[in-house]
Amino acid sequence: MNVWQAAADLIRQSRSGAIATIARARGSTPVPAGTKMLVGSEGRLIGSVGGGCVEADVIGAALDAQAHRRPRLITHHLNADLAGDLGLSCGGTVDIFVEPLLADDAYVRVLERAARAESGLVRTATEWRKGPVKTFEPLAKGLARAAAATLTRDGRFVEERLLPAPHVLVFGAGHVGAAIARAASAAGFRVVVIDDRPEYADPSRFEAGITVLVADVETALARYSLTSGDAVVIATRGHRNDAEILARVATSAAGYVGLLGSRRKKIVVTKGLKAAGVPAKSLQRVRVPVGLAIGAVTPEEIAVSVVAELIGWRRGDA
Repeated sequence: MNVWQAAADLIRQSRSGAIATIARARGSTPVPAGTKMLVGSEGRLIGSVGGGCVEADVIGAALDAQAHRRPRLITHHLNADLAGDLGLSCGGTVDIFVEPLLADDAYVRVLERAARAESGLVRTATEWRKGPVKTFEPLAKGLARAAAATLTRDGRFVEERLLPAPHVLVFGAGHVGAAIARAASAAGFRVVVIDDRPEYADPSRFEAGITVLVADVETALARYSLTSGDAVVIATRGHRNDAEILARVATSAAGYVGLLGSRRKKIVVTKGLKAAGVPAKSLQRVRVPVGLAIGAVTPEEIAVSVVAELIGWRRGDA
């Protein structure tokens, strides 16, 4: 569940709570800057800021912040010995900002606006002398590649950049394509499933949050202009359909292009596309077979392998 909306809901229900945010992370840490945890009167509700004694201390700080109605900024040094005792493979430092949830109309509006936004900049003061100080504004150009959260140099504000998750366009709504779509959605991607067969591209077959489109590749790409932050997975019913789609997306700006199938399929499809004039360089970047080599066989196993590779691409590790 969206932490921002859950926090706003707690306030609307006149319940106490606090949000803990990793405001800055240095060195090797269990979670990155921007990670959030929602704490209620009885402890953690949603999310995690690292586990072990870190989380225990943060929950204690959250309860204190609720009681005194003031935020706190705490620092944890995860040296190698402490990390080993906790079972964490880390040794860095994290600054964690803990803010109490207060029934202030302007404050709640910012939480709800952040919950609905695909992008934006949330700034929260680290000291509240006369009530909460939290603002939301459109994301300024040039900040899109900055860290998800950071402390300002003077330590007076925590700045959080909300960025839209990458689109994953899954061409093919058969058993494997549907499994990939569900797994990618669960991993936080914005998923669009495309199939030219209405009985397969049926929204009732998919969970809420997955967009389903009955269309051919031309119509789909006219609606969704691919950027370097988007991914395409091709899992249609046959070589011909795959080749038609690949001819269009291989030369696109998409940052990830994967094709379901064997190495033999790659040879057959790419040979035909090269003959049709698709640049060899564009075809070389296509991941075939798509997904990590984990011996996946069932649709669900294949989905795990594909989404694991997508996560690696998203995080810059693959």
